Amino acid sequence: MKVTAFVGSVRKKHTYNATEQFLQKLQSFGDVEYEIVPLSDYNLEVCKGCKLCLDKGEELCPLNDDRDKLIAKIINSDGVVFASPNYSFHVSGLMKIFLDRLGFFFHRPRFFGKTFTSIVSQGVYGGEAIVKYFNFIGNALGFNVVKGCCITTLEPMTEKGRGKIDRIIDRQSKRFYATLMKKEYPSPSLFKLMVFRMSRSSMKIMLNENFRDYTYYLEKGWFESGYYYPVKLNPVKKLIGKFLDMTATRSARKNS
Repeated sequence: MKVTAFVGSVRKKHTYNATEQFLQKLQSFGDVEYEIVPLSDYNLEVCKGCKLCLDKGEELCPLNDDRDKLIAKIINSDGVVFASPNYSFHVSGLMKIFLDRLGFFFHRPRFFGKTFTSIVSQGVYGGEAIVKYFNFIGNALGFNVVKGCCITTLEPMTEKGRGKIDRIIDRQSKRFYATLMKKEYPSPSLFKLMVFRMSRSSMKIMLNENFRDYTYYLEKGWFESGYYYPVKLNPVKKLIGKFLDMTATRSARKNS
């Protein structure tokens, strides 16, 4: 199994070290190959908001940077980790630029079956909110999300503080490894089902073949499917899905 960690910190200290510790722990459980990708080693330009990736296709992005190299690393991985320090109560600037360059995936998610988690390092507080943000990002991209962890690296580091970090990383690595080995395509939650059915029904009415979102959904068969991937929905979810389709269609026609 291949696990790739994307680290949004320039210095190889707290965030990097915790990520490496996490990956080494994974490797101790079984046959896991890992790579740490410091985002600072790659050329990532700031998104200009031109929307070409959304409307016409990501291949038309005018920025000439390393985005596609990083995307290839995600595609070729079974598990993915996003790691960031808490800077001004959010992800680092490097990490945010990276996430912005992946923006079109939120319209056209495709990392189903891959396992995701996050590691946030903080000085005092605020990191748990960043973990929640990463959880949301992972779900929106299609990953099987293992709730991320937050470690406190207040300096000078005490023996008690070091021990707490070790315990957090140990628990996190065990949970991640268990999900990684399953490699499931789980039945969606009601919220995920709602997002899918409302989005696709709106697109079907409001867009056409001039838009990449529309053609992507058409190619994938998502306008007719129950969810992004083949999955057995129970009778309740089937009924809710039909209701969501009707609601979204009615709303889209009203606003078109």
